[in-house]
Amino acid sequence: MSRSTSQFNVPRSLINLFVILIVAIIAMAVLASIGSNFFYFLARVDQGQIGVQMSAGQIKSIVAPGVYTDFGLYVEIKRVSTKAIPFSVEDPEIITSDKQRIGLVVSGDIFRPTTANKDIYLEKWQQYSAMYTDDEVLKSRVEAQARQAMKVCVGQRKFDESIIGSARDALRTCIDDELSAQASNYGLDIQNVTVPNVELSPEVQSALDAIVQSRLSTEKAAQDKLKADAEAAAEQARQEGEIRVEQSRIQEQARQQTTLAKLEQEKLQAQKQVIQAQKANDLLAAQQDLEINKALAAAARERVKVDLAQQIALAELYSNYDGYLQLQVALANASALKNTDKIIFTPEGMMPQLVLAGPGVVPTVDTTQPTPR
Repeated sequence: MSRSTSQFNVPRSLINLFVILIVAIIAMAVLASIGSNFFYFLARVDQGQIGVQMSAGQIKSIVAPGVYTDFGLYVEIKRVSTKAIPFSVEDPEIITSDKQRIGLVVSGDIFRPTTANKDIYLEKWQQYSAMYTDDEVLKSRVEAQARQAMKVCVGQRKFDESIIGSARDALRTCIDDELSAQASNYGLDIQNVTVPNVELSPEVQSALDAIVQSRLSTEKAAQDKLKADAEAAAEQARQEGEIRVEQSRIQEQARQQTTLAKLEQEKLQAQKQVIQAQKANDLLAAQQDLEINKALAAAARERVKVDLAQQIALAELYSNYDGYLQLQVALANASALKNTDKIIFTPEGMMPQLVLAGPGVVPTVDTTQPTPR
């Protein structure tokens, strides 16, 4: 038995070392616990945060991201996130002013004050420090305010003014304004508020579908009427246009025909004037030719008189003096004979023959010799 016990004996020095280590750890923990109220060393404030330096429960300073060390009575540094804290809240049953029920979902982002708003921390830290340092507390408070804003904005509107068309934008703006006004009491900034969904009960949805269908049918009928009126107006305008074009064409044809008739009349008038002028010229020329011909005839008569004066005088001589006439006859006959002419005398009733002069041909009368007396 004593042998077994001796196998588990631990050196006393080792036990003492172990006890000293435990005491040292406890002492350091107690010292750290007590010392944390009197200093912090190389405390880091990250990007997207601000540091609230506290001393004896009061704000000493608001600092930007960085590394800080401080000593004093009950000093500490608290970190506050300045990043967007998203929230989304749903209320499945909100009553409109005309007693209709709708469900609504609202979402947005929450922003805490930054170093540019130190006065907000100095003023509101004591009341709302939990909202500044705890995201869940912050979201819970803002979501409650969002539900209140939803009820206020929907409750003062009719059903159609809450869900249809641009009315939803007006509803979102109302909730945004109402919620921002409430959040400003905490020094918070609410941004990016949206109303992504409006929920309706099956009965309301069915009624709304019927209303929408009826409205669409009415609008379609109105559009069809407008379309028919527009088509009728277009057809009327087209027909009126064709009539105006036809009238313009007829008027243009009449104008052109009138212009052509006028031009033709002017042409005929000009031709008539030309013909009249030509006739006048021809008449004048004829008159001139007649006068010329008369003058030429008178001149010809005078010239004939001149030309015939000698013959007339000879005729008078021949008429008055027979011997002179016989002389002229004889002279004419004598002048008619030439040296080469031959005269053949034949008895009456005989045909004359041609006799050529030559040897053995007799008699030949020489007409150049005087006739014997």
